[in-house]
This record gives sequence, C-alpha cells and structure tokens, in this order.
Amino acid sequence: MTTAPFTLNAGEMATAFGGALLHGPGDRPLPTVSIDTRTLQPGDLFVALRGPNYDGHQFVADAVARGAGAVVVREAQSVDAGQVPTIVVDDPLRGLQDAAHVIRRRAGTTVVGITGSAGKTTTKEITATLLARRFTTFRNRGNLNNHIGLPLSLFELRTSPRMAVVEFGMSGAGEIRRLVQIAEPQLRVWTNVGDAHLGLFASVDAIADAKQEILEGAQAGDVLVANAGDPMVSARASRFAGRVVTFAVDAPADVSITGIRARGLDGTTATMTLAGVSRTIETRLIGTGNLANIAAAAAVAVECGIAPDEVVAEVADLVPAAHRGEVVRTAGGWTVVDDAYNSSPSALLLALQTLATAPGRRVAVLGEMLELGEFAASRHADCGHEAARLGIEVVIAVGGEPTRALADAARTSSPADTVVEYVGDSAEAAALVRMLVRAGDSILVKGSRGVRMERVVQSLIGEVR
Repeated sequence: MTTAPFTLNAGEMATAFGGALLHGPGDRPLPTVSIDTRTLQPGDLFVALRGPNYDGHQFVADAVARGAGAVVVREAQSVDAGQVPTIVVDDPLRGLQDAAHVIRRRAGTTVVGITGSAGKTTTKEITATLLARRFTTFRNRGNLNNHIGLPLSLFELRTSPRMAVVEFGMSGAGEIRRLVQIAEPQLRVWTNVGDAHLGLFASVDAIADAKQEILEGAQAGDVLVANAGDPMVSARASRFAGRVVTFAVDAPADVSITGIRARGLDGTTATMTLAGVSRTIETRLIGTGNLANIAAAAAVAVECGIAPDEVVAEVADLVPAAHRGEVVRTAGGWTVVDDAYNSSPSALLLALQTLATAPGRRVAVLGEMLELGEFAASRHADCGHEAARLGIEVVIAVGGEPTRALADAARTSSPADTVVEYVGDSAEAAALVRMLVRAGDSILVKGSRGVRMERVVQSLIGEVR
C-alpha cells in the first residue's frame, strides 16, 4: 500500500545514505537529488560521485554557490561546503543506491522491473501507459537504467505513485543483481536474450546468465513475465521463486499474439489472447518485435487488474518513443523509419525485415553496431547479406571497419543495380542520403547510439530534435 507523498530532511538523508551529518541543520528538507551542478536547482541534495573522467568533489563549491540544500561527500575528501549541511559517507555511489532503496520501501509503490537485450524501453513505455489507465504510474525517464540512473529514478517515488515501471540495463555480470536489490520489483519482465553488447561477454549464453539475475531475491508472491518464445529465457524462467506468467508471438503462452497481418509501415493487425479471451488488436507500432513488447506489457497489465478490453483500446493508440521506430512522412514525399536510438544484430535483422514490407524503393542507412568485440565484422556482414536477400535497393553503411564488412557483404550478394555505399560517419551519411533519396522511398535509419544516426534523420525530415 502506498503512502502519502513525503520529503526527507538532511538528518533522514544522512541515515538513508549510511553516513553522518557533519554539520548544518538536520531538519532542512531535501526534496530532490542532483549529481550535476549544471542542472542542480536550489534546495537539491548534491551527491559528489566519482567517475572515470570526473570527480564530483571538484564541484561541491559550485553546488553550494547554486543553492544546494546539502551535499554528500566521501569521507576524508577535502571539501568546504561552508555552513551547508554535509553528509559524509564511505562511498557516495553506494550511499545513493542505499538511499534509493530506502525511498522505494517507504513509498510502498508496486515496482515493475524490466530487462532484456532489446525492447526494454518500448516495453516500459507501453506497460506504464496501460497501467496509467487505472493507477498513478511513474516511469523512469529515457533509459536511466544503470547503477546511477536507476537510483536517481527511484528518488522520484517520494510522490508515492501506486505503480512504477523501470528498466534494468547492464554491461556486465552482477549489474542486474544490484539493480534488483535496490528496486525490489514485485513484477519482473524478461523480454529476450540477444546479441547486444556481445563484445563484453564470451557468448550469448553468458549474456543470458547475466540477464537471469532478474530472477534473484524473489518472494513467493512475486511475478515473472517471461518470453515463452525465447528458448534462453524459457530455460531459465523455471528457476524463479515466484509465479511465472508467459507471453509470446506465434507460440503458446498465457498472453499470445497470433494471426499477424502486417500493414507495412502503417502497423500491424493481429489476434491477442489474454485472460482466456481473444481480441483483435491494431497497432501503429511496426514489426514483430513490437508485438512481443505489447504482449509483455499486456501480461503485466492483466496481472494488475486491467481488463482485456481496456488493454486492446490502449494498444490502438500507442505511438513509438522518440527514435525507436517512429514513422515520419516527409514533405519531400519519402517516408523515414527513425530507429536511430540504438542497434544490435538481432534488432537490425528484424528492422530490415520490416523495411522489406514497405512500399516504394527501400533504403537502409545503417550505422555501426558497437560493443560486439571479435564478433563485429561477422555480425555486420550477416546483416549485409540479409539486406541483399530481402531485396533492399539502397544500402548505406556508416562507421568503422565493421560497417565496411556490411557494405561488402551487401554488394557481393545483391543484384548489380543495387546501390551500396560506405561512409565514415553520420554527417557524411546525412549528405549522401539527401543526394540519393527521392519521392516514394521508404528509408530505415538505424545504428548504435554512439554513431549519432539522428543526424541522418534530421537531414531527411528537416528538423533538429
């Protein structure tokens, strides 16, 4: 049961952080937490974190000058916060995480935690949208889903929403375990296992083992929503201590989507079976990957008491998050599929399959997929071969040597009239695609975040986001 909205004061924050209030009034309220003086607001609690390229202790004086209500610093660190309340801890990051856990417990909010190699953010957005039909619902902003972003998100539970939907991201083993400890989700969603970040792990199986940390620390009453269509998820879901609810596309599950009728870039019509009833759904979200995201979110919603017909009605109104499969029809007469936020080999293969159903000449502007390590060249080449197999008429590869491998594979496997180009960065790609594009084209833009493929989108649609 949730509590009334609350604010911790400096003394309570010191206890939550596991530190000591060195000086200053302990009853000073601290409504918000900040780790960046550039966005700090008067009254915020400033936490001096240390990273590989920065040390927040160097900005304590700036935080005080900007009106920080209190500061959190590492013990034995030489800083001068004047008369501003100063909380001294062994490790500010660990303290931030511990304090977020205190906030999460005090709020009494039901927490939904989502992990997976692909689709986390979209599943989070759909789930929060469905739950918001009945409950006050918080969702973490953007992809604040790591060891810093998640705690910062949980501090916002001081408003005591009935539901919270958050992501658990990772780049190594042990990270999801810690996020689960902090958030203590009563409902957990495992979307899939894929090859994102493959260069950081020995194998996809090792990625699955790290993702399965979502199962840890569960109580008997907790629920896992698991993808029955993913063998690696299914093989591990039985280890969950609570109850397992399954979802799948074109496979048996508690929530299943079948009878798929793709409408190209206009979306999909299908049959969804949930809570023992079958309903026709229509969605503007494109691709089978989004159907899986919808099924996962629907499973959570039904578990929380949302009626199937309410789910179906909301699905019809869903729109994609920014740069995650947005379909933009431009004044120039071409259509852009803006999937520029991120990429991985498995996600790109699905995106290419969706592009292949689009009308007109199909153009794929494909940025490098990062963090693939020794698998980079071969996985990029696989995607180049798939683009050729699907008959994509124009392929522009963007980035380093791995994307050159993608271009080479597409060129050798495609008909002679296929246009295949390689450029070194997204600025070059933006200029090139404007030279090549013409009315009636359908254009997919996709790549890892670090490649900045949004530049290509901006060039094509004539706006800066």
